[in-house]
Amino acid sequence: MTKQTISGEKLLEVTKAALEDVKALDIQVIDVRDKHSLTDYMIIATGTSNRQINAMAEKVREAVKAQGAMPLGEEGKGDSDWVLLDLNDVIVHMMTAAARQFYDLERLWMGAEQSRATDGKHHSPENTHEHFTKLNKDMD
Repeated sequence: MTKQTISGEKLLEVTKAALEDVKALDIQVIDVRDKHSLTDYMIIATGTSNRQINAMAEKVREAVKAQGAMPLGEEGKGDSDWVLLDLNDVIVHMMTAAARQFYDLERLWMGAEQSRATDGKHHSPENTHEHFTKLNKDMD
């Protein structure tokens, strides 16, 4: 891996342009410099399918490499509903709409008033998601 040679702001610009080029939806940039020391920005973008999410990740990877930066890591390749690229100063979350609504990263990083969720029903006990049900059973 080579050392990052572009600024965080330039990396942010290149990443956003790459996501726009592959028609990513609802691209949000969150400045986390005052909330987190590991990165400066988080980008959250929606893909319409796992195939598009993989194309988004590949396009971002290619774009930043062309600028002399190398991703530090990647999580969620393949059929995942959520792919994360760690570009050091920028962390990119590429998700399906369902995963994005469920994990609600905007609320986590920007505050409850910025939440994508229209109400709290998806977190109520009567609407428990399958993987939490399994986790709770495993813990018993």
